[in-house]
Amino acid sequence: MASPYRRVILKLSGEALGLDGKLFCHEKFEQTARMLIDIQRTGVELAVVIGGGNVWRGRRGAAMRMGTVAADQMGMLATLQNCLYMRDTLEHLGARAVVMSGVDIPRFAESYNTVAAIEHLRAGRILFLACGLGNPCFSTDSAVVLRAIELECDAILMAKNIDGVYTADPHVDPSATLIPRITYAEAAERDLRVMDAAAFIMLRENAVPVVRVFGLEPPDNVLKVLAGDPMGTILTRD
Repeated sequence: MASPYRRVILKLSGEALGLDGKLFCHEKFEQTARMLIDIQRTGVELAVVIGGGNVWRGRRGAAMRMGTVAADQMGMLATLQNCLYMRDTLEHLGARAVVMSGVDIPRFAESYNTVAAIEHLRAGRILFLACGLGNPCFSTDSAVVLRAIELECDAILMAKNIDGVYTADPHVDPSATLIPRITYAEAAERDLRVMDAAAFIMLRENAVPVVRVFGLEPPDNVLKVLAGDPMGTILTRD
């Protein structure tokens, strides 16, 4: 079945690629790489942002003594490590992939440029977007939204460890219910924490058609969403 989407950006959790959420698990990288190849085989142009939480969790514990700028810079480098690992895994599986970075680090990745990024997508390469926006104080949520706007993506896909957006945290409130559809403005007003505030502002003010939030497991959920399955939560402008 043909996908309703032409070009998408997928947000993946770094913790999902680690051993008990930490560092690197090659089996998980390879499983995810095969999933990305399956996505590309549907004909969809694919950009990917991977969080860095398996490597660095920011200013927590003793790291609270750090300054925000240094801590965020370490987080950006953590995303680069995940992207380099995933690109290498894909290339060993015979797929074409490229890493572009929001921070100029040409010995490791191409510097991000919108025109060049779109050319990579049109050429059939899986595009990894590392180092966020290259600036501190902005999360990977903001990076996903801004890159989706720049690359004119039809959808943002967020594969999470929870199967959608709920009225409250279902791990804390057993009465919480899944919200199948909601607007960006409503989600922000209800403080549902799907994304950070800066990301929601960009979503509301720009033409990102849809955000899909769904469960990461099983891995074929992404393919089902691309085929039109309404699982999880659909967020839209209107």
